[in-house]
Order: sequence, then structure tokens, then C-alpha cells
Amino acid sequence: MGGDRVRPIARQPPLNAVDHLLMDLSLRALNGFGLGARPGERATIGDPRGWLRAQLRAGAPIVQAPAEATPDQLTAAIEAFRMAGQGAVNDTGRAARQEARRRLTSIAAAESRQALVQRITSARPFVERLVAFWSNHLCVSTAAKVLVAPLAGRYEREAIRPHVLGRFEDLVLASATHPAMLVYLDNLQSIGPSSPAARASGRGRGTARGLNENYARELLELHTLGVDGGYTQQDVQELAKMLTGWTVGGLTPERPAARGAPGGRGVARGRGRAAAIPVEAAGAGVGFAFRPLLHEPGAKTLLGTRYDESGQAEGERAIRALARHPATARFIATKLVRHFVSDDPPPGAVDRIARRFRETGGDLALVAEALIDLPEAWTLEARKFRTPQDWVVAMLRAFDVADAGALVLPVLRQLRHPLWSPQAPKGFGDTAAEWADPDSLLNRAELARGMTRRLRLPRVDPRALADVMDIAPGDPLRRFLDDASIAVEERMALALAGPAFQWR
Repeated sequence: MGGDRVRPIARQPPLNAVDHLLMDLSLRALNGFGLGARPGERATIGDPRGWLRAQLRAGAPIVQAPAEATPDQLTAAIEAFRMAGQGAVNDTGRAARQEARRRLTSIAAAESRQALVQRITSARPFVERLVAFWSNHLCVSTAAKVLVAPLAGRYEREAIRPHVLGRFEDLVLASATHPAMLVYLDNLQSIGPSSPAARASGRGRGTARGLNENYARELLELHTLGVDGGYTQQDVQELAKMLTGWTVGGLTPERPAARGAPGGRGVARGRGRAAAIPVEAAGAGVGFAFRPLLHEPGAKTLLGTRYDESGQAEGERAIRALARHPATARFIATKLVRHFVSDDPPPGAVDRIARRFRETGGDLALVAEALIDLPEAWTLEARKFRTPQDWVVAMLRAFDVADAGALVLPVLRQLRHPLWSPQAPKGFGDTAAEWADPDSLLNRAELARGMTRRLRLPRVDPRALADVMDIAPGDPLRRFLDDASIAVEERMALALAGPAFQWR
């Protein structure tokens, strides 16, 4: 192959009757449901559907915090960041802020590396794909706020992983009470307009902070009902009121009054002074906290249902009701079928998944089994264009490389797809139209060549790639991979940038 560049080939190859007959079901399971086949793996999985179901029966995919991101280290980093923000604006203060940000970034990088290695090495890639799907569905973004960065990995470990094979309502509730989500969508700042804290603050300074609707709106539009789910602006406001008082403890010093402690002063009386009042150490036990003094009192009505005043329980009841709503079942089914079957979800497949979701009360393991059973998922027409993250992870699985986490992070940034960093609360896109533009394809082609060089895999035989891609017998790519007159790196780069590998 001549020239300096490997030309990308993005168009999906034409289908014919022979292709249908020759489709490799094992590769469909490994690539379509999993995260990419490894050389020799398709000969070991046996029954493809049985292999996928077995992954669901092994329990929640729990992982431990990386050594560089323990709770103590997170606490220390947040405390350092807070203290740096209070320092003087001089060279010393700027250096302290820079160092504080570096510590937060270091934790975020450790979390990212661990998450990527988990995807690359997992023996349950279908479950890891589900983790990535739900993490993106209920996304937070490190690009939005500096304090989200060290919390995003913890969010996936603590809020997403334990529930991906459980009930959807528990998953959403875990997301709603996690510090990362409360910071990202501003609910920690939301104060009921008639709450004791707002009234006291208004009397004291005339600057009462108010209701923040950001999280309530995304909870309705993006996490449960969907934009066409039949809610109104009034519903957004009522849900936001229910969720007032849902905040984060341990991020900043807090007076006992703000926590609702008996005998406290300060916020409860509209006083800003804290000198005589003991405070919590910033960063100590960063986690969900319900502050009754910030909560909007009185009954609320959401989607026609009245919720009597019950503090934190109001929001919990509302979230569980939203998670069980028929519109939610439809919305979630559409996204799942789009992710596992086609950019244009077949209506019949969506109907079956939505019905399974309703019948099981949102049991996500049973819904995942229903995805396996979809006939539409086992045809060549169902192929999906790999997102950048999927493409890079599949590449490393194809090379059976386990220790490339640090190498991959800048590659994902170059491909506009870094972990936990979507530009909007709707998460990263999931269709070819969003990832297969000419610049992105050319970028992939260049990176394919660069990765094959940087990974330094002298013993890799390019012909092994034919074992991880569904290549028709007459496809010229097979002859190309066999052609020893062409450099090994060129053969591998073209295969990875070509359509057989770009589509899963």
C-alpha cells in the first residue's frame, strides 16, 4: 500500500443472501453485544446466546476503587481544593490552586484508567457494555464542573455498577443520591422557595436563593419519561420542590443548623456568621445528605398524583413512580434497541422490550435477556457503527493488550469521546451519523496506524485479525491480511480502519 495515509472506509458493505447465510453468530455475540472479540475467543464461547445469558447470572459487576482514588485521597484532594480557593491571589495562591487541581485530575485519571482496563480485559463484556450504556444514560460530565471530575469514576462504581442487573428504579435512585449527579445538575444548590432556609436568608439579606430545576428537568426528560413523556413545566417545578434538601455533605464546611442539628443557628436564622459554630471538616465523608431546612414544605402534585409532605421520602416515591411509568418503559426500550440492534430501532423489537420492562417492573437483567432473544439483533442489517470508545476498546481486545489505559486516554480525547465527558446531560450520541463524519474517520485511520506502532506488537500476525471480524470468504481484506509483501503495521492499520472493524 502506498502513500502516507490509510484511507478510511466507513460505508457499510452491501448485503446479499450469501452474507446472511455466512453470518458468524459467535462474532455477533462478541462484537454486537460484547466489547470486541479477542483472537481465538469465538471458538471457545459455544452457544452464543447461552454465553451472553451466563454473563447476566454472575451478579453485579463490582470493582474496587483504584489505589490512587481511595475515599481518604478524595477527601484530602477536595479539602486542598477548597483551601486553595480561599487563599490570596498571588504566586503562592496560584501555585496552590494549580496543585489542588492536579490532585483532582490525578484521581480522575486513575478512575478512567481503571474503567478502561475493566472494559478491555473483562470476561463478561456484555455486562460491561451494559455498565457503559447505563453510565451514559444517567451521565455526569467531568467537562462541566471541576468537582465532578474526581467523582465521575466513583459514580460509575457506586451508583451504576451495583444496579445494572437490578431494578431500574433502584438504579435511578442511586444516581439521584450520588454526589456526582447532585453536583453536576446543581441539585445541591436547590432551595425550596418557602423553606426555612430561604425565608431566613431572604429576611437577613434580601438575597434568598431559589429553586433549581436542572436535575428535575433532566430526570423527567432524559432519565425516565423522555421528552415526549407527557409532563409539563408545572411537573418540572413540582418535582424540583420534592427534591429540595437533596444535597451533598462533606464538600464544604457546614454549620449544624444547615444540617438540621438541634440548637443550631446560622442558616436557620438567616445569619451568615459561623465563627462561634463548630463545622464539619470539608471533604469528610463526601456523600448524599438530606437537609430538612432546605426542603420545600407542603404537598406537591406530579403527573396528577398528590404527594403529601414527607421530606426525603417524597422524592424517593416520585422517582420510583417515574421509573415504573409506561412512558419510561417505552423510552428505555427505544434506547436499548437503538444501542444493541440498529440506529433505526425496529418498532416490533421496541414493543417487546418495553413490554418486558413493564411486566418485570424494570428488572434490568430480565430486560437484557429479552435483548438477547430479539431476532432482529442477529441479522447483518442490525450492525452498529462503533463509537470511538468502542472502537479503541475493541482494538485493544483484538490485540489482547491489558495495560494500555494510560495510552488510551489521550486517544479518546483526540476522538472527542473521553470517558464521562459528554457536552450535554443527554450523554454521548449513539448513532453512526454522530461519529462517522469524514474528519473523524480520517482521524481513526491515522490513529489506527499510530496505535499499531506505539503498542509495539512484533509477534502479532495480521491474519489473526480475521478471527475477530466477520469477513465474507471472498472479501479482498482476507488476501490483504495474508499478503506478506506489505508491512505488518500497514496491514493491521487498514484492517482496523476498514468497515469490517468499524462496524459491530
